Amino acid sequence: MIPAVRPKLQLLAGDFIEKIIGEALVVLERQGVFVENAEARGLFREAGMKVEEDTERVFITPSLVEDSLKSTPPVITMYDRSGEKAFVVGGDDVHFDPGSAAVTILDPSTRMERKPETRDLVRFCRLTEELPHLHFQSTAIVSGDVPEIIADSYRLYIGLQFSAKPVVTGLFRTEAFGPMSEMLVAVRGSSAELARKPLAIFDACPSPPLKWSNLTAQSLIEAARMGIPSELISMGLTGATSPVTIAGTLVQHVAENLAGLVICQLAKKGSPVIFGGSPASFDMRKGTTPMGAIETMMIDSAYAQIAKHLKLPTHAYMGLSDAKLNDSQAGFETGIGAVLAALSGINVISGPGMLDFESSFSLEKLVIDNGICGMAYRLLEGIAQRDEPIATELFAGLSADSHFLSSPHTRKWYRKEHIFPSLADRDNYDAWVGLGRKSLDVRAAEEVERILRESSPRLLADDKRMELEKIMSADAVNSGISGLPRIAP
Repeated sequence: MIPAVRPKLQLLAGDFIEKIIGEALVVLERQGVFVENAEARGLFREAGMKVEEDTERVFITPSLVEDSLKSTPPVITMYDRSGEKAFVVGGDDVHFDPGSAAVTILDPSTRMERKPETRDLVRFCRLTEELPHLHFQSTAIVSGDVPEIIADSYRLYIGLQFSAKPVVTGLFRTEAFGPMSEMLVAVRGSSAELARKPLAIFDACPSPPLKWSNLTAQSLIEAARMGIPSELISMGLTGATSPVTIAGTLVQHVAENLAGLVICQLAKKGSPVIFGGSPASFDMRKGTTPMGAIETMMIDSAYAQIAKHLKLPTHAYMGLSDAKLNDSQAGFETGIGAVLAALSGINVISGPGMLDFESSFSLEKLVIDNGICGMAYRLLEGIAQRDEPIATELFAGLSADSHFLSSPHTRKWYRKEHIFPSLADRDNYDAWVGLGRKSLDVRAAEEVERILRESSPRLLADDKRMELEKIMSADAVNSGISGLPRIAP
């Protein structure tokens, strides 16, 4: 049998990749990066790097970067809440997760954005758990019914209770890492077991151009010491906070992420790191950051190719849209992004469910996007040779009236060759009219309610839930908050 060819997208020639990396190393050594975090600067100083305390600038030598790359694992294995189901993050393995962190949610009844509440977070987590083509969950929605000061730990608190999938999360404040890591340890059983079987990925975003803030550098340090994977999210905006050319933005992207990677390795040798990002092709006409722009997707695919050249796990924000509703724009931007990300072999693809420049979330879009992700996975399987010979024997005895509808060959392979996105309209016109002429957004809203009605919540065990409640309540009290919203499944 001839094996299937996995289709791949590559945008950069090998010598172009080397040139981009080389210039990034020159930037780190000559220009340096700004590091607000005093502990991180101390780690650089101990490693023999030049540090300017008055400007908080650190100059990083190529030799330190190369040494840090050698100690960074090329593959990370994530585990679900039970610790039994494993997901490989590395190579060309692809995993979709919902994008984050939205501050509004699209209400399907009013078709307007509104502030999310705890009930929305619970519904989102339950829905994500039931969608098979989303391998990870994320803390995708910021709840508006809790004070902002505890919004980061609160969304993880909800996620760990209502979904068993590994979670992509992150900090809004330095104080949050303590309670958030305590929750993860409570679920896993011990710090050692959490390091052995990671349950969460922590996003950390440098501030372009060339700056790691106090918060994000501290996140890198704390996560590294606990063996929690850090996902580096460089966010250059072409012509605004990074060079206007795609190649120039790639130089900055690589420099920023390599600086973050070095911080992780200085904090703990061998700590897991994912080379990711959320850059955008800045729209000078509107002053917006279009994640659905083809140039944004090109930057994402290109830096992922560079990361693979460096033998690092990869991440990108793709498979999302800047549209405000679940309309044609949402479909074509999401579909193109999801397919390009999959063809690029990006390991963690954050984006399904997101609208409005990463600021709004739609449960209906999440269900639609689950189907898009399934189509992308089918594409990656390629075209297989199912039989030997391929088909010549199927034509033996063929007559003018022959067909393959009742063929044993058809019954054998039909469902293995084809997938069926649940919300794709494949009825003929008369059948569609007979079913009520429902648009995709209406069908998606009905599907959300059906899934939530017919599925049982994947609740955390009571003893662990009580541990989480104690940790979250203590975090609230320490932040000056007396009570938390009631949670109902």
